[in-house]
Amino acid sequence: MSTPYAVIVDAVRSPMGKGKPGGALSQVHPVDLLATVLEALLDRTGVDPGRVDDVLVGCVGQNGEQSANVGRQAWLAAGFPTQVPATTIERKCGSSQQAVDFAVQGVRAGAYDIVIAAGVESMSRVPMGSGRQGADVFGPRVRARFPVLAPQGVSAELVAQKWGFTRRQLDQFSVESHTRSAHTASCGGFDREIVPIELADRRIVAVDETIRPGTTLERLAGLQPVFGTEQYRSQFPEIEWKVTAGNSSQLTDGASALLIMSEQVADELSLTPRARVVGSAVVGDDPLLMLTGPIPATQKVLERTGIALDELAAVEVNEAFAPVPLAWLAEFPIDPMLLNPRGGAIALGHPLGASGTRIMTTMINHLEQTGGRFGLQTMCEAGGMANATLLESLA
Repeated sequence: MSTPYAVIVDAVRSPMGKGKPGGALSQVHPVDLLATVLEALLDRTGVDPGRVDDVLVGCVGQNGEQSANVGRQAWLAAGFPTQVPATTIERKCGSSQQAVDFAVQGVRAGAYDIVIAAGVESMSRVPMGSGRQGADVFGPRVRARFPVLAPQGVSAELVAQKWGFTRRQLDQFSVESHTRSAHTASCGGFDREIVPIELADRRIVAVDETIRPGTTLERLAGLQPVFGTEQYRSQFPEIEWKVTAGNSSQLTDGASALLIMSEQVADELSLTPRARVVGSAVVGDDPLLMLTGPIPATQKVLERTGIALDELAAVEVNEAFAPVPLAWLAEFPIDPMLLNPRGGAIALGHPLGASGTRIMTTMINHLEQTGGRFGLQTMCEAGGMANATLLESLA
């Protein structure tokens, strides 16, 4: 029996809401937020929900309202058949990208005919790190092996220091992120991918709240670095602190989902696939620098697939912090216009568990609308990990 191809039939996402009380989506329970996206995904394709074999959902904050297998609850909230199971995946910022990779692997192994890969994070209702409650998440043996560990923001500073990025370079990258996202939004480039969300008071949220079209270098220059506390300044005296809220990703509420199936089943259902996954890779890297994993992950997936760098029509490197995509670009000197062509998490926001499938949804639409063939997506992840996935547009 030949190995079946896995194809992406459709991809959708919610608008991005600011992840704080009063944000556009803050009154929506994360279960209901994801349920609305799942409903739209299956409604658009006409696929019988009862034919779905599994629902794989990325979510980082698996506590509070996101603690009871949020994907299963969202499936039930959508009114779909109870026989369809779901599971929740946590690989930090790459959680829903990992859900896509697991879904594709399941199809190719013959375990799934039809599967949904999705992600959700309500950072306004389940704040980042709220499940730790002051716990030592490393333990004594990890601390003995790595005596120096730091938060991601400090790691971003170390990356900026290692590659020699100036504050102006970080801020300029951030201005460009907002400019590209604002341009895409104004041209209707996001319209096909966004599922409007109805609030309890019947207002509709249909656009990203996070984009700031008027962002300028002068405005960003007025922001102070946020990670240089006294503790870390003494621990890392070599750092020239330059990472601010303006050149970092935004805390965000959001959900996103992809419908993945075997090519044969898509043919049987008379569905036209939008893309296929050519290959994927996952790596571990230095847990102190932490955010450099996209570099070896990219090398691995390009070697594994045989696709050359100059064949890529778009590259998405998650903008957790501006130094991350800039470091990637320094190692892979492609045309900067191909890197995050519609902006990234600095402008659109970073709803942790939902970002992988949000970025992939945006990249699929970009490739279709520009006639591009191959796109690469890679995400840095806490603890020094990274996913990389290479797509081929079939439009």
